[in-house]
Amino acid sequence: MSAPSGARGTARPATTQPAPAEPAIPRNGAGANLWHAIRGNRKALAGTIILLAFTLIAAFPGLFTTVDNPDELNFAPRLDPSTAHLLGTTGLGQDIYSQLIYGTRESLIIAVVAGALATVLSVVIGVSAAYLGGIADDLLSLLTNVVLVIPAFPLVIILAKYAGKGSLKVILAVLVLTGWSYGANQMRAQAMSLRGRDFLQSARVRGERRSYIIVREVLPTMTSLIVANFLGAALYSVLTAAGLQFLGLGDPNSQSWGTMLYWSQNQQALQTGTPLWSIAPGLCVALLGVAFALINYAFDEIGNPALRPVKTVKTVKAVKKGRPHA
Repeated sequence: MSAPSGARGTARPATTQPAPAEPAIPRNGAGANLWHAIRGNRKALAGTIILLAFTLIAAFPGLFTTVDNPDELNFAPRLDPSTAHLLGTTGLGQDIYSQLIYGTRESLIIAVVAGALATVLSVVIGVSAAYLGGIADDLLSLLTNVVLVIPAFPLVIILAKYAGKGSLKVILAVLVLTGWSYGANQMRAQAMSLRGRDFLQSARVRGERRSYIIVREVLPTMTSLIVANFLGAALYSVLTAAGLQFLGLGDPNSQSWGTMLYWSQNQQALQTGTPLWSIAPGLCVALLGVAFALINYAFDEIGNPALRPVKTVKTVKAVKKGRPHA
């Protein structure tokens, strides 16, 4: 009998298949994850685009207008909108469009700085009250509740009236002092729910300092709430600052949308044929407020899946064919 073919001659070495390459693990940082979340939410994307547009205008106003000093009386008063003056001129002979462009910077600074400082104060008071407990919690909670129940806008008017000349620093201080209490109440409630968690208990057992536990253990778990608090405080700052400046409690020589509203009302713009002097800054204040509100709502939906809109599935064909459908 002949030998089997596999046994003839020298045995062939077994061919080794190359090991399949491991799939590359994407390394997305926090910024990439945040951008992915914003891009996937229409509200967040719309609010971010509006906010970025205002930021670009505030940073580089010279790219959007050729007027260097919008407060100079260089033009004829009450001109109609044209290619030379896109929104016309004021009753004093100033270009409305250039005032609107240059007023973006101060309005945006008020929103961001006052919102950030109010958020920091809310975090410090709210988290400290919840974590420290005892007498410290009672005193800080009492302070928060007292400020919370006082009507905000009358208090703002009183503080701005008696704080001296309504400069930018005075307005920022008034907005921070009246805008932190609601956020502090939320921070305390969230921190109270975290105080008995296992990871905080283990940190105490390890002998970590209180400041370390608050900064490294508590605050990272409250990031979404802190961001939402900042957006809400920024929205409050935009609207309240515009109201204060409209009432004449700000600096009348500053360049902001609220100051434009003050001078348009003082010069009776709606009655003298220059309505855009009042309408344009009012629309910008509303649009900036809408941007912060949209981003705030979007962060709520991103952080809480229960708030996301339900995508309905069309089941018309299934109904016609008599098939069961979910």
